[in-house]
Amino acid sequence: MGLCPFHSEKTPSFNVSPENGFFHCFGCGAGGDVITFIRRIENLDYIDAVKLLASRAGLEVPTDTASNGMGELRKRIYEANREAARFYHKMLYSYEGAKGLSYLRGRSLSEATIKHFGLGYSPPSRYALVDYLRSKGFKDSELVSANLAFMSRSGHAIDRFADRVMFPIIDVRGNVIAFGGRIMSDEKPKYLNTSDTPVFKKSSNLFALNFAKNVGEGMLILCEGYMDVIALHQAGFQNAVATLGTAITTEQAMIIKRYADEIAICYDADEAGQKATTRAIGILRPTGIKIRVVTVPSGKDPDEFIRSYGEQGTARFRKLLDVSGNDIRYQIEKLRKKHDTQIPEQRVTFLTECAKLLAKLDNSIELDVYAGELAEELAVTKNSIISQIEKYKKQSYRKARKEEMRNIMLTTSAAADRINPEKHRNLRAASAEEAIIALLINNPDLADTILSRIDPDKFITSFNRRIFTLLIDRINDSRPISLMDISGELSNEEIGSVASILNARPRENNPKQAANDYINILLDENDKMTPEKAVSASAEEIMEHMKKLKERKK
Repeated sequence: MGLCPFHSEKTPSFNVSPENGFFHCFGCGAGGDVITFIRRIENLDYIDAVKLLASRAGLEVPTDTASNGMGELRKRIYEANREAARFYHKMLYSYEGAKGLSYLRGRSLSEATIKHFGLGYSPPSRYALVDYLRSKGFKDSELVSANLAFMSRSGHAIDRFADRVMFPIIDVRGNVIAFGGRIMSDEKPKYLNTSDTPVFKKSSNLFALNFAKNVGEGMLILCEGYMDVIALHQAGFQNAVATLGTAITTEQAMIIKRYADEIAICYDADEAGQKATTRAIGILRPTGIKIRVVTVPSGKDPDEFIRSYGEQGTARFRKLLDVSGNDIRYQIEKLRKKHDTQIPEQRVTFLTECAKLLAKLDNSIELDVYAGELAEELAVTKNSIISQIEKYKKQSYRKARKEEMRNIMLTTSAAADRINPEKHRNLRAASAEEAIIALLINNPDLADTILSRIDPDKFITSFNRRIFTLLIDRINDSRPISLMDISGELSNEEIGSVASILNARPRENNPKQAANDYINILLDENDKMTPEKAVSASAEEIMEHMKKLKERKK
């Protein structure tokens, strides 16, 4: 058991079953075999995950697995993105790209930095990249899948990016997975990013992490945009990263936690930046990572700040970083600015809001320190502050327990099951189906016994019917059916659902008898006269149904 790497939690709900070869998280539902784990943790498809594990184990990947359709598409998208990055970089130094290059130089970027980040320019023509990539052998469908192009109403492929300075987004393995583009005119949007593709998910990647992960400082600097990150790298802070046109997500927070012990949030100092900082704190704190907040003076962003001090920019920013306070002090200071503590009523409000903030802390020593500082500053007893904090802690605990019970009820009733939405309306049948699936995976030799009494058509829920059919087809082809063997034919979420089925059902002492018992339940559910069946049933069918019920009672 341990803390889940796929969602933030304080109580371990992630368990690994070495003897059965799978993992499962009771909290978020993630589950599967080792290949599924690598797929999720590294954001890879099945084939790439197999290749990564094979190389680690010193094995060769069988050539027949390389024919996977989605794996081949991902490979082509990677290749198209790499060629696109080369094209954009070349265009930056062309006659058409002069204004893009002028913009970057105007932001004080050196030639070395421009080359290091592979910055480029997309020409105003809506066909420049499409024509170039076609000449390299890429199909229009591949360019659309990569989101490098889109189809016009007339059915022609058109460049997605035009007249923009281009920022390649590179994953930690060195693959170009997407692009961000800044418009060179007054058109909107100012920044345009690649939409999600088979190789890219905005919520699961960070700009410049491919460079920052190798710095080894144990800390990352989180910025708002590409230029802030690039300016910081040029100034020597090569541990800077940024989210990709969206507010920070839980997935990105977990990635940050994987690569650093501490995060310094360095967003713009304007109102929008402060709101984004507060939201980021709420997302990052549950991961347990240490949080600092860097406040850039005069409402500037990091890029502006460093450029404004010229050669002293690096030293000035280093000082800002060194004196930055943690997230709690930042939030207390924000509350302090909202209230005039010389006025008794506002002092009470300020302390009340601070108590709500401190109630979120788990570390009692940390809580005691802040309560003591506030008590001394505002001439109140520390005990009164702590008493108020405990009140809010109890409220929070009751709310969490209520939410926990609600989640348990949703899980028990399967009302929130997205993988098998039919389960909620067919609990008894779905439970029997899942038991049969678990029995079959654990005891493939029971296939003939099970098939002698039941076939896939007797499965009431579509998802379970599909899994059962998959298992039977593999057995008929003399192929293995362990979780690892079938994971390549299912999505991460689907294999997680199967892992949950296995995790909830330990191996039976008498699997043959158990199989017959569960088959009887499923056949019984099939025989039920539902309201939908009754409406269209003939008198003879209803009489036959009544006859079966009487025979079963005997």
